[in-house]
Amino acid sequence: MSQLTNKNLAIFDDEEDILNICAYILKEQGWNVYTFTDCDNILDKLADIQPAVIFMDNWIPDQGGIAATRMLKSSAAYARVPVIYFSANADIAKLAKLAGADAYLAKPFDLDDLAAVIERVQN
Repeated sequence: MSQLTNKNLAIFDDEEDILNICAYILKEQGWNVYTFTDCDNILDKLADIQPAVIFMDNWIPDQGGIAATRMLKSSAAYARVPVIYFSANADIAKLAKLAGADAYLAKPFDLDDLAAVIERVQN
């Protein structure tokens, strides 16, 4: 059995449809989902949530996913929190590596892939 007790998950994406679909699916899987359309003051936004997993879009306002992910990974509070980079960009693997993300998920994605990538970063 997993020792994970924190079921909080944060999603950063500027596309409301993506946020709504992901939130619906992940809530059905037992997650407490928090969605954001920008990554301004990202550390403050996450302070009360303490997410177990973070999804980060590449084209998130204002600073972008690479800068936001790097900020998270350089923060003592979030350095160990898995960040899943997700984007429709053809270079997603390269962007995720550049950002320092733990995994990536290409858009559009299959629902099974969404669950699988979360499970992969938690083990």
